[in-house]
Amino acid sequence: MSRVRRKRMHCNNKELHQKYKSKRRTKDLDQIQEDLKPENKQRLLSLPEDEDLPGLGQHYCVECSRYYIDERALGEHNRGREHKRRVRDLKVPAYTQKEAEAAVGLVTDNGRAHSTSAAGPLSLLSLKQKNDAAAAAKAASTDRVMDTE
Repeated sequence: MSRVRRKRMHCNNKELHQKYKSKRRTKDLDQIQEDLKPENKQRLLSLPEDEDLPGLGQHYCVECSRYYIDERALGEHNRGREHKRRVRDLKVPAYTQKEAEAAVGLVTDNGRAHSTSAAGPLSLLSLKQKNDAAAAAKAASTDRVMDTE
């Protein structure tokens, strides 16, 4: 008799991987930063009781977007590494689409004139031009001072 081979159906099943990957998905940092605004935070902390949520939805961590069974579990979570890491990550402002476009040089002016001092990072070429203009202005002012003497 030979040995019966197992099917091993679970190995490369993408549907199963996607199912379990999205099951534990939490909010992204930019969505949580939106929730941390005072009006949204107050709304989230004062939700009505919901039987489907842990602890009837009364013990909620806004920074981690998770519900806890009771106040003690929420307190333990607040002292934990995961919560502290999330709070530290939320201190950095979210990266917006406008900043991304400014970084690559795309600017939407919609027909309006815009200043050269954009909010995004400056390129090396524009910094060099700015420094050259400042050096030329300084040299011109020293020449005027020497002419008057």
